[in-house]
Amino acid sequence: MPKLAIHGGASAKSKAFPIWPIYDDLEREAINEVLESRDWWRDDGSKTLAFERAFAAFHGAKHGIAVTNGTAAIEVALAAMGLGAGDEVIVPNATFVATASAVLFTGALPVLVDVSADSYCIDPELAEAAITERTKAIIAVHLGGRPADLDQLKEVAERHGIALLEDAAHAHGSEWRGRRIGSFGLGGTFSFQASKTMTAGEGGMIISNDDEFERMARSTHDCGRMPGEWFYSHFIYGSNYRLSEWQGAVLLAQLTRLDEQTARRHMNGRLLDRLLSEIPGISPQSQDARITRNGHYAYIFHVDSGAFAGVSIAQFVAALEAEGIPTQAPYPPIHQLDVFRSGAYRRRLSGAQAEAAHDFLDAPFPNSWRESDETVWITQNALLGDEQDMHEIAAAIRKIAENARDLL
Repeated sequence: MPKLAIHGGASAKSKAFPIWPIYDDLEREAINEVLESRDWWRDDGSKTLAFERAFAAFHGAKHGIAVTNGTAAIEVALAAMGLGAGDEVIVPNATFVATASAVLFTGALPVLVDVSADSYCIDPELAEAAITERTKAIIAVHLGGRPADLDQLKEVAERHGIALLEDAAHAHGSEWRGRRIGSFGLGGTFSFQASKTMTAGEGGMIISNDDEFERMARSTHDCGRMPGEWFYSHFIYGSNYRLSEWQGAVLLAQLTRLDEQTARRHMNGRLLDRLLSEIPGISPQSQDARITRNGHYAYIFHVDSGAFAGVSIAQFVAALEAEGIPTQAPYPPIHQLDVFRSGAYRRRLSGAQAEAAHDFLDAPFPNSWRESDETVWITQNALLGDEQDMHEIAAAIRKIAENARDLL
């Protein structure tokens, strides 16, 4: 039986995964064009505008607004909806903090609900049960690139007359029923932070098919200006969330690879589904038949420690990384973050809402804990490898299963 690499054995990986980020002369030439143009600010240049239009069109949306980062994208989108004190937004408890903190930014309350046990995306039934007369929106997070149940969430939102916003920071190019995500509801937000499946180090995007929402979001991201009006006219509260020409140029080049890279990640993800499902104790994140493409910011799977001699997830991950498989940490449940446990979040609220008991913070959230404590996330660059790479990932996990007792 081969010895685990963490104990001095040979690594299961025979060659390196693709290095991220990927770039070539397209990015070099684009950056040089901006440099020599001397139009480095988006209002003078053309790269960011071209990127907005191309990214929106790629996702089947009419409008695109590029902003400074993915967090800002959610903040601007929620501000454009007119959210404020006393309002509520339903948010999954298994997500990055920005999904909830962006709600607090507007002065509204993020109401946390649990996710589904197999998808780790927001549970539509729990979302509907949390709706009150103060609810203005549901945020659907496509965790790891796997779309949430957009059919049911859209139906719930429409029936209750509230907005559906897609947090697609993980899901560039993902598809639901053959249609790219991002505009199933009022709009969608994306991130171009360094780990994302296309990147300029930072950056974000809002897409939508709604003209009035786009108008308000564009004004919010540009100091309250309105298109076609005098430069020093400011009509609503806004701030400066504009993306630079440098980032717009890089992202325009990155976009040329997104379709092929997304197709590769999806294909390799489905191969891993088959390979890992054959290993006792390993359960890949579910893939609904309506998901026609998964952008795979990460490949997520659940580990039943009982099938691995009771080893902890930390021990499993250390062994897997020693075998040459790159991982990243899952998200801790939002309700357990210090900002909520300490009550610091209340400083963003006002009136009765700031003083009220928020009972949802005491909910058990079993599936959020499952996502946080029992899943492993393989980084997206690994899914840009070839078939041999996928077999080597599976071989590494089988090797851990065979030697699990040695990790205790």
